[in-house]
Amino acid sequence: MLPRDPRPPQPSPEALAHSQALARSIAREIQAAGGWIDFARYMERALYAPGLGYYTGGASKFGGEGDFVTAPELSPLFAATLARQVAEILALAPGDVLELGAGSGRMAADLLTALDDLGRVPPRYRILEPSAGLRARQQEHMAQLPARLARCVEWLERLPEALCGVVLANEVLDALPVHLVAWREDGIFERGVTASRGRFGFEDRPLTDGALRAHAQRIGPPVPYVSEIALAAPALVRSLAERVAQGVLLFIDYGFGEAEYYHLQRARGTLMCHYRHRAHDDPFLLPGLQDITSHVNFSAVAHAGVEAGLRLLGYTTQSHFLINLGITELLARTPAEQAGRYLPLAAQAQRLLSPSEMGESFKAIALGRGTGPGLAGFARGDLGRLL
Repeated sequence: MLPRDPRPPQPSPEALAHSQALARSIAREIQAAGGWIDFARYMERALYAPGLGYYTGGASKFGGEGDFVTAPELSPLFAATLARQVAEILALAPGDVLELGAGSGRMAADLLTALDDLGRVPPRYRILEPSAGLRARQQEHMAQLPARLARCVEWLERLPEALCGVVLANEVLDALPVHLVAWREDGIFERGVTASRGRFGFEDRPLTDGALRAHAQRIGPPVPYVSEIALAAPALVRSLAERVAQGVLLFIDYGFGEAEYYHLQRARGTLMCHYRHRAHDDPFLLPGLQDITSHVNFSAVAHAGVEAGLRLLGYTTQSHFLINLGITELLARTPAEQAGRYLPLAAQAQRLLSPSEMGESFKAIALGRGTGPGLAGFARGDLGRLL
């Protein structure tokens, strides 16, 4: 878990200037829009504004020098285990691997190496990456692979028109923009962003958008209640589903099914920010220098895929997913007597599997077409109905 610290480290003068430039740009947009934009637009600009957003501005995001650690950065066991699921899918639906938002490239490099060991290297390992800075880091990782594996990798500017094989997204859906909605005694409101005297703030306005309002009315939690509604994540799933001729969409992220997502204990939502390995809830702190995330509503993801013609093939915790695929067997290949190698790997596995770490908060979900039921990663520990 990331520490919650109200006193984050101070950015360098250059980083602060970068953040201030983005803040001025967002403030101008708010002014041009009449003094208010919805939070989804603010989040999109804070994360993805060309050259200035958190994911497009070039600063380190992952690992010790970044803001958070993802499972592939934490341990090579993650990609080695995931490769078993990818190999099974490629046997059922021969084709390519497409990774969305490949981060530093660590998972792609480790996954290709593991797939090579399993004799299941895809013809192409494709990466859709909006950040030029991250793309450069990914290319550095690929350059360290054997040439025959590095040649498989290609970078895309947009989604291909047709997909066959495996689409992977690890910690991608949580970083897609979300709308903030406030259910109050006097109605349903959308919580948007204003700018005044160089500061951003929240302001609620009556929710009038048809699709968003219908979604909010259907949820109908006890008031008062504030939470997120994600329209971008289901839209991405639908777009992918429409392109899949045969294959599987596999998402790994933190979140809940809808009933748990909008539980009473989450009456203030799930929005969270990460800056220099500290977690907090202020999305207006240092825009462009911090990550802004929301837990994933996996029911919405499942509905979007099924409505677009895919089958829900499985939904389980990361712990069950990795254990089903044999992570403990992979760990056991390193002799316990070799303490210098075994103990770090065992500690990494503990973080991936422990309920108090990533084991239960992270989930895996698979949606597919033309592959049949029964993927190994979901053999045990199904979390029940999402639809």
